[in-house]
Amino acid sequence: MPKPTRQTLFRKLAALYGRMADAYAGSAGEIGLSCAGCEKNCCTSYFQHHTYIEWAYLWQGLRVLDEARREDYLGRARAYVRESQAALVRGEAPSTMCPLNDDGPCGVYAHRLMICRMHGVPNRIVRPDGRAIAFPGCFKSQALTAERREQGRETPVLDRTPLYTELVRLEMDLLGNKARSLPRVDLTLAEMLVMGPPQV
Repeated sequence: MPKPTRQTLFRKLAALYGRMADAYAGSAGEIGLSCAGCEKNCCTSYFQHHTYIEWAYLWQGLRVLDEARREDYLGRARAYVRESQAALVRGEAPSTMCPLNDDGPCGVYAHRLMICRMHGVPNRIVRPDGRAIAFPGCFKSQALTAERREQGRETPVLDRTPLYTELVRLEMDLLGNKARSLPRVDLTLAEMLVMGPPQV
């Protein structure tokens, strides 16, 4: 069976991202979570990402931008990496604005990564070894779920296992026989920008 083309995999990833958005919207709507008027911004969270396919797709989004805008984002990314590394050396959790944040909107919104899409609502994932890992969601989500508990109401928890499983399948389709030889991805979005597109 021939290996899927990169563009075919990107179309499948875009469709998967759409299902993630639908799942997130359903969960957020059920608990009454909205980002509107939030005094914090999750774009300052220190997220690390773990797939080559999302890294490559992020760069596809950057490539369609005009050169000046792309270079602005890359400059911000270099500053982000310097600031976050300095914070880590000091033993602090980095809290620097994502280089793609344009005073609110994401500069490559359609190409943003899985964690950027799923952070916020209570969710869980079951690892291949059967261990379940739960995430409570953002601070607003945690306040809403605490209120529900006080009222004796259950909180819906988004199971992102099938979504993540599909993402892993796309990753394996992209990497093919390189999957075992390539280093594990463990990068911030800014590091993905600074390092350039992945060589896969």
